[in-house]
Amino acid sequence: MIHPQVEELIRAQETAPDEDGPPSLEALRDGYLQTALERGGAVEPVDAAEDIAIARDENGSVPARVYTPLHGARVGGRLVWLHGGGWCMGNLDGFDRVCRSLANAAGCEVVSADYRLAPECPFPAGLDDARAAVRWAVERGGPVVVGGDSAGGNLATVAVRHERGGVVAQALVYPATDATMAGASYVEADERMLRRAEMEACWVAYRGARPPDDPDVSPLHADLSGLPPTLLAIARNDVLCSDGEAYADALRAAGVDVTVSAYEDMTHGFLRWGGVVDRSRELVGEVAAFTADRLGR
Repeated sequence: MIHPQVEELIRAQETAPDEDGPPSLEALRDGYLQTALERGGAVEPVDAAEDIAIARDENGSVPARVYTPLHGARVGGRLVWLHGGGWCMGNLDGFDRVCRSLANAAGCEVVSADYRLAPECPFPAGLDDARAAVRWAVERGGPVVVGGDSAGGNLATVAVRHERGGVVAQALVYPATDATMAGASYVEADERMLRRAEMEACWVAYRGARPPDDPDVSPLHADLSGLPPTLLAIARNDVLCSDGEAYADALRAAGVDVTVSAYEDMTHGFLRWGGVVDRSRELVGEVAAFTADRLGR
């Protein structure tokens, strides 16, 4: 079962004019941004949205945007958010609406990191940038929650495994956790919003020469002991559903406190559709409440 609001989006997508040949990477990135702007809803006001540069260990820096919620932060610490997009798409503007909503709902500072993208910058570039963002957030003081959706959920949990100090929780939204693509949902799930072939292309572009079971590529294959409490949201009609379910099981087996939230009538990507899908706002509220609780509201 898919929610009628999502079915309407699928119908509109299926009736759109066909492109002349496969789209370029630039066109895919532009389309990903345009979808976020069209479906994201109103831009919530915040007290501040400041663009900054976070230094990496090597030369260069990670562009980021720091959101201060409307009427100021009500809880200490901050949420680091790593956006989705298959490691190949996504940017600060495409997730601006999500991060504003998270900041206001959680009452805390949100740090959105614009990590480097594949295929120009394959593994470990995006992960290195994610780790730098987490370190920066921790160095500012106070507890930190690290979260992300899809590919960003992958980067979030791998970064947390390496940068544990000061991180009190992780919030993962339909995360990609297994590049071997062994889960049943890769075969059984509704593919109209994300196809197996598209996900495979993203995995290949991101991991480069790394084997698919490398634990820093596929966190499902890592030692997960000692990770912080985790909120893990999955969409049942999603090729990545099995990735999320298997990862939750692995976290529990490692002794990690896990809360799984299953959105039975949703598909991949719905976090960004707050202007047209009611359950998107429900998910934002759930992530925000978990974050505020872990930061000590």
